[in-house]
Amino acid sequence: MNARTDTQLLQTAAQPAPHQLSNAHLDALEEETIFILREAAAAFERPALLFSGGKDSLVMLRCAEKAFGASRIPFPLLMIDTGHNFPEVTDFRDQRAAELQAELIVRSVEDSMARGTVRLAHPGESRNAHQSVTLLEAIEEFRFDALLGGARRDEEKARAKERIFSHRDSFGQWQPKAQRPELWTLFNTRLQPGEHFRVFPISNWTELDVWQYIAREHIALPSLYYAHRREVVERRGLLVPVTPLTPPRPGEQVQTRSVRFRTVGDITCTCPVESSAATPADIVRETLAAEVSERGATRMDDQTSEASMEKRKRDGYF
Repeated sequence: MNARTDTQLLQTAAQPAPHQLSNAHLDALEEETIFILREAAAAFERPALLFSGGKDSLVMLRCAEKAFGASRIPFPLLMIDTGHNFPEVTDFRDQRAAELQAELIVRSVEDSMARGTVRLAHPGESRNAHQSVTLLEAIEEFRFDALLGGARRDEEKARAKERIFSHRDSFGQWQPKAQRPELWTLFNTRLQPGEHFRVFPISNWTELDVWQYIAREHIALPSLYYAHRREVVERRGLLVPVTPLTPPRPGEQVQTRSVRFRTVGDITCTCPVESSAATPADIVRETLAAEVSERGATRMDDQTSEASMEKRKRDGYF
């Protein structure tokens, strides 16, 4: 279930359209995700599903609906809010949780700042990395023993190292050289007091798989994922959205372009890409041609160094 090449994914169509993209592999990915979700629900006493309202968590939520049938999802949805998230996404998050009658728990970095457990170096510092502190505080508050997240191995080098059931020690830290083996989908879920797991049910999916699944399942998404006109500036090879939190710097030229977001996160570190894609099918075609991963193309916080994500994950990040 690793990333496939285009020639494996494409099958010749009988009609004039030159090629059609095969969805045959999606059933196997969905089945694996449902299996992992059920394993987590059975193995842990207090699991929670990390739910941001983004595309990956919405795909995972759809699989959870299928995994548990007509009954309610048997664990709460947890969101760590920096206070700088896109309002289109947080509004969609609330709407989707209400539709499912799911318990939604939101904990804010701003609350951690008020408690003094998070201190910014300066008022304009991104709060994204500080989510780790708030997340660990939420784990302690609710005594969660497993957090199910939508991270995928194709996103970034550190995430490619993760096991599906990824152990965290009593400090919430990840030790990449001390991971437990996972053979034949046998997962070691034993925990010592204070420890927990991060579980990644869509770890083996790719960005292309996600968009093919969204198209097949007709999953509704926040509007930011589709092409729209937005003011941006070019900065270090990225298109930075012009907002009150990310104003243009002296000498930068503000342009209005047709863009979409490949991933959504904190406004201060998430950038759109130029695009005219208005439907999931359009985005599937764009993704086939993409040469840079979604985080590499859109996340300023991952460009500080090649090890920036791994360092954050060691400290408790998603």
